[in-house]
Amino acid sequence: MSKFGKILSTARYLPTKVVTNDELAQMMDTSDEWIRSRTGIKERHVVTDENTSDLCVKVAEQLINRSGIQPEELDFIVVATMSPDYTSPSVACQVQGMIGAKNAFAFDISAACSGFVYGLSIAEKFIRTGSQYGLVIGGETLSKLLDWQDRSTAVLFGDGAAGVLIGAQETQSIQREKIAADGTRNQALTAGFHANTSPFYEEKSESSYCLNMVGRDIFDFALRDVVANIQEVVGDEKESVDYFLLHQANERIIEKIAKKLKVPREKFLTNMSSYGNTSAASIPILLDEAVESGKIQLGSKQKVVFTGYGGGLTWGSLLLTL
Repeated sequence: MSKFGKILSTARYLPTKVVTNDELAQMMDTSDEWIRSRTGIKERHVVTDENTSDLCVKVAEQLINRSGIQPEELDFIVVATMSPDYTSPSVACQVQGMIGAKNAFAFDISAACSGFVYGLSIAEKFIRTGSQYGLVIGGETLSKLLDWQDRSTAVLFGDGAAGVLIGAQETQSIQREKIAADGTRNQALTAGFHANTSPFYEEKSESSYCLNMVGRDIFDFALRDVVANIQEVVGDEKESVDYFLLHQANERIIEKIAKKLKVPREKFLTNMSSYGNTSAASIPILLDEAVESGKIQLGSKQKVVFTGYGGGLTWGSLLLTL
């Protein structure tokens, strides 16, 4: 009998340090009103002595404890991140080792703010081909990628991690999906360029570690390509969708997407006011909060849409019955 992937539990972990807009106003030419009116962000969490793997381990431990399974029962661990500890090893391998999931294969995916949607889509295919349990985690320490004097980017992002335990079931959870990318627009959001310093490399280049973003291009991309993507995935089921969980980049973007889709704004859950843009972690953080509050109940057959979009450019949506 065919098996399909189902979300069995959710978890999140945020660093304890909270940085408010007023604190940023002491570091750069900005203000609480300027940030909130343009983004909806009031504060964000940032690490002080942790890295991405530390945040992801905290999430993995919660998922294991809440599910009652043993780490050895995990078949795979997928971590979506654009801010890993190292180029190698992957964050997923670090997590695998630290939680003792000795039977799990593990790898990272780099799809920026679409990473969790990409990861969940991939993980579900593993379940269909025989895996029983796996973790999909989005984790970021974006604070290490920011120029903290650049108000166009520093005010937007935060650190955090969240994820899901996915397991095999007989009924299909992901009803429809559409994953996309457009590498011709890759310069709209970049981070972590490493110059080649080899004595054999003939071109001169400089490393550019900090995140750079062309905000207007991302804004336009969200209102055109992402809206079309959601429309394609929901089709004639738009009215029956209980909640839309979109990447938490900007309050204005979500308001405009809701208007373009002609869907009530209250169906679009948001939390960027407390966390800012946490890239691959934003959708699973939002999901775990919704589960904790009771708005979303796993096993309830609610229809939910996950939509990610960001650097690459990458974007994608999943229509799920939870």
